[in-house]
Amino acid sequence: MTRIHVVSDIHGRADALARAGDGADALVVLGDLLLYLDYADPTQGILADLLGAQAGAEFAELRREHRFGDLRSVGTRLMTEIDDLPGAVTAAARAQYAELFDVMPTPAYCTYGNVDMPRLWPEFVDDKRRMLDAEVVEIGGWRFGFVGGWPRRVLPAAQPVTKAPRMPAIPFGADFSPAEYAAKVAALGPVDVLCSHVPPAVPELRWDTVTRRPEVASEALLDAIREHQPRYALFGHVHQPLQRRLRIGRTECVNVGHFRATGEPFVLEW
Repeated sequence: MTRIHVVSDIHGRADALARAGDGADALVVLGDLLLYLDYADPTQGILADLLGAQAGAEFAELRREHRFGDLRSVGTRLMTEIDDLPGAVTAAARAQYAELFDVMPTPAYCTYGNVDMPRLWPEFVDDKRRMLDAEVVEIGGWRFGFVGGWPRRVLPAAQPVTKAPRMPAIPFGADFSPAEYAAKVAALGPVDVLCSHVPPAVPELRWDTVTRRPEVASEALLDAIREHQPRYALFGHVHQPLQRRLRIGRTECVNVGHFRATGEPFVLEW
């Protein structure tokens, strides 16, 4: 029997990540290793470390209330306190990655999420902790296909452009146009397990019951599931999903859970 543990949305939980592979033949990581801001505890995360706990709490409150225009304005004001915000965030991310990859069990098969900096990963991955994107690997006789990052939201053409001040760009680099993302999914072909950070575009899987909105999801993943019918489609991204799992044909679609909150991996055995 092969036993695989799957985690997503680690968001800085190095203590739990160190134990995530206990009893498993391999660990699969579906992204969002970094903790930029903990909305449950805004004193934690890169933003709070750089700007202080009060700034973290202010950001968290505005986001919970969906006041994104105010969020940009406040963010721009606060960011003037740091001369090189992108550089400071990158340095903090590098420090988090060093800790996380150091404790990550092996072998580990990893792809990145929307709050990741994949350009930094080559500094930390190796033949035991592999970075995979638009790639297929065999584990225990099953084909696992990995798709990293997320497809950017496409705004309706008639939607007015927001004129609010914008914060300096944070160099995450994990987003793709819908066409680019779809090409990565198509490159996999038929697989036994489809691994991604974001869910397929199914309303019940993408709705977050706390943020009260649909999170980013992929039509290309849904199309691949319908066409190829993998045994499993595994993903994360939605921390408090309306529905954690459902079937599409023979495919079991599973949100593997918000690992920062639970500290428990999803277990896959065959």
